[in-house]
Amino acid sequence: MRLFYVKATVHMVAVLPALWLFWQGWLLYDFQDHDLTANPVQYIHHFTGNWAIRFILLGLAITPLRRIFRQNKLIKFRRMIGLYAAFYVALHLMNFMVLDYFFDWPVILKEIIKRPAITLGMTGAILLLPLVVTSTRGWIRRLGRNWSRLHRLIYLIAVLAVIHNIMMVKADLVEPLTHAVILTALLGARLYGKYIS
Repeated sequence: MRLFYVKATVHMVAVLPALWLFWQGWLLYDFQDHDLTANPVQYIHHFTGNWAIRFILLGLAITPLRRIFRQNKLIKFRRMIGLYAAFYVALHLMNFMVLDYFFDWPVILKEIIKRPAITLGMTGAILLLPLVVTSTRGWIRRLGRNWSRLHRLIYLIAVLAVIHNIMMVKADLVEPLTHAVILTALLGARLYGKYIS
């Protein structure tokens, strides 16, 4: 029962950034004071992208945290965190395709091909899709050992997301570089865990 309440709390906390963003979007639409800055599209892009990366990194942190604190129950939160990462990636893509380029597919395709940062980001988003689809217990049973092999793609996705973030940010690199340091530490923990096992 306690696990249920913890999960409910995690759900509420995870959805808060999106609710805040939708509220700010409504204020903008209603011509009221908002916190989306003078360039709302760019702000939303950075906001959703940063939250996507945070959830990706949090998902990667669950295994080392489980080992350090010997709390196997943490593994029950990994799927939830991963799906929230995908949710914020989806918001990030929607902002790019709808608010930034208004479904102008030829221009969108040109941007994906021409700009390496967008190429990396889109590659990561596409690679994330099979992980979302196969995140259910049914797919875990169907794929067997191949499920773990497939879901190791999350490490590549995390690397692509962090590089994409660094390349896209033109001014303040503090947060993107912080993400890079955290990812490096998590990859190091992964390699160390493999080494000692």
